[in-house]
Amino acid sequence: MFLYKVVRTLSVIPLWISAPTLVLIYLAAWIFYARTLHPLAKIPGPFWASVTRGWIVWRTYQGDMDHTQRALHQKYGYLVRIAPNEIACAYPNAIKQIYRMQNSPKKTDFYPPWGNKTFSKYPDHFSNTDEKLHAERRRIVNQVYTLSNVLQSEMYIDKCSALFIQRLGEYVDAGKIIDLGDWLQMYAFDVIGELYFGKMFGFMEQRTDYESYIASLDMLVPLITLAAVAPSYTRPLILVSSIISPAIRKAMKAIDHIATAARSCVATRSMQLAAGESVRRDLLSQLFDISHTKGEKVDFGLGEITYEAYVGLFAGSDTTAIAMRSILYHLLKNESVYDDLMAEIDAADARGELSTPVKFAEANKLPLLCACIKEGMRLHPSVGLTMPRIAPLGGLEICDVVIPEGYRIGMNAAVVQYDKSIFGADANEFRPSRWLHGDAAKMDKYMLHFGAGTRTCIGKNISLSEIHKLLPHVLRSFKLKLATDKPWKTSDLWFNKQTGILVNLKRRALSSK
Repeated sequence: MFLYKVVRTLSVIPLWISAPTLVLIYLAAWIFYARTLHPLAKIPGPFWASVTRGWIVWRTYQGDMDHTQRALHQKYGYLVRIAPNEIACAYPNAIKQIYRMQNSPKKTDFYPPWGNKTFSKYPDHFSNTDEKLHAERRRIVNQVYTLSNVLQSEMYIDKCSALFIQRLGEYVDAGKIIDLGDWLQMYAFDVIGELYFGKMFGFMEQRTDYESYIASLDMLVPLITLAAVAPSYTRPLILVSSIISPAIRKAMKAIDHIATAARSCVATRSMQLAAGESVRRDLLSQLFDISHTKGEKVDFGLGEITYEAYVGLFAGSDTTAIAMRSILYHLLKNESVYDDLMAEIDAADARGELSTPVKFAEANKLPLLCACIKEGMRLHPSVGLTMPRIAPLGGLEICDVVIPEGYRIGMNAAVVQYDKSIFGADANEFRPSRWLHGDAAKMDKYMLHFGAGTRTCIGKNISLSEIHKLLPHVLRSFKLKLATDKPWKTSDLWFNKQTGILVNLKRRALSSK
């Protein structure tokens, strides 16, 4: 009877009045439901996050979600509602539930926008949301990405390291300040070129952002991130409207150039192999080995090889550069640690234990260096957003709270890796010694910088090889000092990129073999 009266009353109100009224009634009803009756209503968080996904889109757009989430968990606890249907979890022991090895919760629709369907009918390892298919496709190439296998291509990384040192020397000779962050990314790009594309792209050779690849990624990655975070029904509008921008169109052309380069490189290598020519043993050759030995059986052909190279470029350049920036920046901000590390490197060098360039196996025997690398990646993981999953059948019970089936939950490395119960009361500080004197094995279990579970970054050993090899080589060759007291600037739009690492360099004497 009440509803009948409401409808009858609205029917005699002019449409221009009743339509806004209905909208207001709907919004009021939704807010009431979201705040009181919704299955996630009891989980605390910002008001706007509980009623609209616009909050998480806006916070992501601001580029400070790492800082925002740490503050939210400090205020509300381990579980925070960051969208009407999504929870951010900071409880360290939940890693083994959310990112478990068996029956892992499925990835959300955040991931498909990152894929590129022009290479293969199969999604790449990152954007694939089908757990069974992901396991099958990853199993095909896993061997290529083992540490021992990556190190078979160590000589190609060495070529990049040698050129990097040469370019830094030019800054010394010219008495110029170097933007070290930019050069670290150019280095990372050229390493991927050596491993997957048969040669360096030309970043370091030409001393510039080759074909505007870096600038293009800096423009497109935030756009994809915002589309991925936004409600799925708004994504076409976001992507289509962005194409209006001339800068975006230019960036998309550059990305298309990367795709063309990948196809061209794979086609050339394929013709060389077909002609019986001798080819270099890099990661690309090993992908061809898979195709030749069992390609028909597992459906792994030229398209799949090309996709591996293409994704390697996107996933491997930014993340590795971010890690190296963090390690070096924190070292330069902590003089005593820097001095201790230099003493370790110089002692090993004096004993003839460091080659030129430094080998991974040699660097891995320097305990303080390894601790500094871990600590740098702990304080500033390359990805600074949650890695969302869908609660499985039966839900997930975390901190005595049940997250119902179908709702989103994820963890952010930039939050978990600051947990004081795991990393100590000084978890906010750069203290590499925690990895030497504390329970390093325990702390390692709570490091999420390479992901976790079945979705651990497949290229982590490539990244670790670059980092362990280049950093001691640079530190042994040059004395580094920050050229400004201004702190770096960070922009957390999936990749948590840093800028403003300006450095003065001086040559150091080398005594290595």
